[in-house]
Amino acid sequence: MTVFRFDGSFDGLLTGVFLAYSAKKRPECVVAPGGEMPLFSSDVVDVVTDVSKSERVWNALLRKVSRGAASAMAISFLCEDNAFYTSLFRFICRVFDSAENVESDFSDADLLAILENSRRVKGEAHRVVQFMRFQKAADDTYFGIMEPRYDVMHMAVEHFRDRFSDGKFIIYDRRRDYGYYYDGRRLERMRLSSDRSHMTTGILPDDMADADEQLFQKLWRTYFKYTAIPERINPRKQRQDMPVRFWKYLTEKNGL
Repeated sequence: MTVFRFDGSFDGLLTGVFLAYSAKKRPECVVAPGGEMPLFSSDVVDVVTDVSKSERVWNALLRKVSRGAASAMAISFLCEDNAFYTSLFRFICRVFDSAENVESDFSDADLLAILENSRRVKGEAHRVVQFMRFQKAADDTYFGIMEPRYDVMHMAVEHFRDRFSDGKFIIYDRRRDYGYYYDGRRLERMRLSSDRSHMTTGILPDDMADADEQLFQKLWRTYFKYTAIPERINPRKQRQDMPVRFWKYLTEKNGL
C-alpha cells in the first residue's frame, strides 16, 4: 500500500496531487501529522510542500470545476479529520481523470463527504460569529477567545473587521493557539503567551480589563436572566441552539 504523508496544510495536500501525477504514483491513503498510519503500508512517501506546485494544481482545478465546488473542497479541508483527507485527495484526482463534470455526481461518496464537511465547517464559522463575546481591555482593545471545533477563525474575522470598523480587537482560537489582531487599519495573525489566566478562563484579569468591564458584564448577565420567560425555558432546545462547548466563554452563562 502506498501512503502519502503530508504536513497537514492544504498546500501540502495539493502538492501531493501534483506528485501523484508527476511521479505516476497514486496513493491508497493520505495521512497528516497525528493521523494513524495504515497497518500494511509498504511504500510511504513524504510530501514536501511546494507552494508553486500547489498553486498549479489549484489553478488547474479551477478550470475543471465551478468556483463553488472548488470552495467546498477548500472549506471541507478545514474539518481537520485525518480520515477525510484521503477522500478529498481521491476526489480531486477524479476531477482531473474525468472528461466529464463530476461535481454533480451525488452517487460519489467522496463528493458527499466533501459537501457534508464543508457544511459543518461553514456552520462552525457562523457559530463563532454568533457566540464570540468580547471584553474591553484597558487599552480599548476588545478581546474575544473561543475553542471552535474546526479551524475557522480566518473565515469569521472579516465579519468582526466590518463590525469594529476603526476599533481594535483580538479574536483568539485557544485550541489552535493563534488569533487575529486588528488595530483599526491592519489585520495581523498573531500568537499570545499562554501563561496568563485569561488564556485559560477567557476572563480578563482586573489589571488588564477596562475599569467598567465588570459593570457591563454584570448588566449583560442581568439582562439575560430577567428577559427569560420561566414558563418557556427549554434546556434541550437551548443546548441545541447554543452548544454547551461554547458556554465556557459566554458571559451570560458564567457568573449567574
